[in-house]
Amino acid sequence: MKKRKPRRSKLQWRRVDLHLHTPASTDYLEPGVSYLDILRAAERKGLDVVAFTDHNTMAGYRAMLEDIEALELLERLERLQPEEKRRLKEYRRLRKKVLVLPGFEFTATLGFHILGLFSPETDVRELEFILRQLNIPLGKLDAGSGEVGATTDVLTAYRVIDEAGGIVIAAHANSTHGVAMQGLGFGGQTRIAYTQDPHLHALEVTDLEKKGRHTTARFFDGSRPEYPRRMHCIQGSDAHRLTRDPRDAKHLGVGDRVTEVLLPEISFAALREVFLGNDFARTRPYRAAKAPLDYIQAAREEGSTIVQDFHAGYTRRGGRLYAILADVCAFANTNGGTIYVGVSADPKERPTGVSDPSRVVKTLQAEIERRITPPLEVTVDVQETQGVKVVRVVVPRGDDPPYAIDDNKIYVRSEAETNLAVRDEIVNLVERARAGPVVMPVEEPVGRIEPPRTGVEIVETQERRGTLYHTMRDLRNGNVVKNVTRQSARRLWHYAITQAEEHPVDAGKVEWRGDIGLLKRREHAGRARYDLVQREDGKLRVYYGVTEDGIHGEWARLVGLGTDLATGGNG
Repeated sequence: MKKRKPRRSKLQWRRVDLHLHTPASTDYLEPGVSYLDILRAAERKGLDVVAFTDHNTMAGYRAMLEDIEALELLERLERLQPEEKRRLKEYRRLRKKVLVLPGFEFTATLGFHILGLFSPETDVRELEFILRQLNIPLGKLDAGSGEVGATTDVLTAYRVIDEAGGIVIAAHANSTHGVAMQGLGFGGQTRIAYTQDPHLHALEVTDLEKKGRHTTARFFDGSRPEYPRRMHCIQGSDAHRLTRDPRDAKHLGVGDRVTEVLLPEISFAALREVFLGNDFARTRPYRAAKAPLDYIQAAREEGSTIVQDFHAGYTRRGGRLYAILADVCAFANTNGGTIYVGVSADPKERPTGVSDPSRVVKTLQAEIERRITPPLEVTVDVQETQGVKVVRVVVPRGDDPPYAIDDNKIYVRSEAETNLAVRDEIVNLVERARAGPVVMPVEEPVGRIEPPRTGVEIVETQERRGTLYHTMRDLRNGNVVKNVTRQSARRLWHYAITQAEEHPVDAGKVEWRGDIGLLKRREHAGRARYDLVQREDGKLRVYYGVTEDGIHGEWARLVGLGTDLATGGNG
């Protein structure tokens, strides 16, 4: 008899608040609150999962367990008083409704805060041992204070918590004590390491509900060259009281800033699986009084980027199916990405959807498996937007590039376009595979202003038999491609070569700010692009087609964008 495969539990949206303090934290604002009060508040808010994350201590979670254990001992001895019996019954009822995770908010070197969350099966003594590994002084293990002296650096803390089986979250990353807060006095390479480290699972942010290109989630969506790893972004209440303070709205209560997570079951393992995975549509801000976030429409409002694209059709006729496969190949060879089938990139256009989504899913899965080499694990599923079904393809950044269609056509992603790779790009992909995983550097760049991080630069031009051959540098990844002509160039390269050949830079027409300058600003596909110039060693370096994603530090001030979200200046 053929063994039946176990059925996967139906995914459901669950409300989680993974950053709650208890009276065990010295800065808790309502010391008289009990642990039952906190659980009742979580129930009133409809929460499915909460985490107790006191400052550098397990004292709060341990106190709750000790209270329950003491009541259970009295129950076994048949010595429970009526009030104690009611408390024990309430604990049992609430813990069946709300999963409580043990955790802590660790203060790393330089004052950065990190949440470590663990399974309820983990012994509290094991978690206290982890805190000792992180150099929390023995005498301060029960203090619940954010001030604990010299501890452990951020990257070591990430690794220790992750290797212990925990979920690692950078607490309020874009705010006070956050690893991505603006204006911090260290350079971009350290910040890159602190937000891209493989042991870090998510960023807790305070602007998840906001829209626009300058939000933290948008900054860490994988489209920025120096931040290629897309990060899960969630929100938590960081509650130091039961309910929001009516006199100070910044002091939130339990469940006042909640994330919804799409889970097959309410468990720590299911939650950790989401944060370790690449499906970024399984988390969203919870909106009590609003319609749930339509993340597909939100993606369309961002438009096609280096990490996402849209296809209204999927048929073989007209090359539509092949165009989807080309995107899969390109995303695997670049930063990974998401493809939406059944919608266009125009957010004002009504989505058409797909008429038979199950068949489309099977077709795409079969075509990807048959035609993309080497083998690539992608997620193909059905989502919904504005009442229609859309097929979504989630493509990881491949570990074994170059990836090809039919063994011979290799594509790469260049900003919002998919192109056939040229020889030098293929060489770079092979070298990437040989190099293995990239270790993010922590050393700081010093000296001159670094170039922009998107766009292209013509680094050399030679004339052979009346034809100009250019060497192009992709500012996003540093790749150099030789022997590019005006006729063979792709769109941005063609623009740069045309400008260089027909309109050489006149330094007198550049808007200078020190040794960097603005040559031109133009709109392309609804987005601003800049041609920028830099004086260096008596020569002019020209950067064509720079997008806002690639502008940082002094460049941002030059074009009037301020400093970028997570780097707080040059670096």
